[in-house]
Amino acid sequence: MPPTKSAPRAPSIPESELVERFVRATGPGGQNVNKVATAVELRFDIAGSPTLSEPVRERLLARRDRRVTGEGVLVISAQRFRTQDRNRQDARERLAAFIAAGMVAPKKRVATRPTRGSVERRLGAKRERSTVKRGRGAQTWD
Repeated sequence: MPPTKSAPRAPSIPESELVERFVRATGPGGQNVNKVATAVELRFDIAGSPTLSEPVRERLLARRDRRVTGEGVLVISAQRFRTQDRNRQDARERLAAFIAAGMVAPKKRVATRPTRGSVERRLGAKRERSTVKRGRGAQTWD
């Protein structure tokens, strides 16, 4: 069996670089949702983080993700679970997944040329379509 490549592990982010804020969750939940601040808003400054390498930082900032602000701060909101501790854990797992995705460098595209057969098939199909459309024009019946 050939060896499999495992996904690169995200670097461990120190606690000092994470900012957590606890807010009340939205949605159904009765009195619990009205009284307890279980939702977690986790902020991580991608642009100013000394932990991330430059290529990883550039890839993360280049992603078109609505969670990344204009200043380069990633904001993750976690409120899936009823407990604050589980939401904190969920937010950190999602942060790790986001950073791990940035660790993978995209493969370089190798430029290739279309085969002669594929070019001929394409041009032939265009010719056929052209004659069909030309035949739809106003007919002059002599």
